[in-house]
Amino acid sequence: MEPPVYIDGAKVIKWAWSELQPFGIVSNEEESENQEIHGLAICQYENSKKIYRFSCNKNWETIQDGAYRNIEDAVRLLPDQYKNVQANWHSRKSSE
Repeated sequence: MEPPVYIDGAKVIKWAWSELQPFGIVSNEEESENQEIHGLAICQYENSKKIYRFSCNKNWETIQDGAYRNIEDAVRLLPDQYKNVQANWHSRKSSE
């Protein structure tokens, strides 16, 4: 499932979707609930040099994020907890 053009106000540059099995699960101790991560999005806020990787649920809602120096690091430094399924990265068309 393709993500929206913007997630949390940042433009999506690259993305990966896990279909039925999630990339991984994030524990939310405050809500005693686990969140399945189905979407990974490499994003950038306007007027920012930082790159962010958003870990999202099945509705492309951000569960976790991390800041990186560049797109390559955001893709390469995927934590082990998100390696249940191999991420196949797609590039967002620049015209969007």
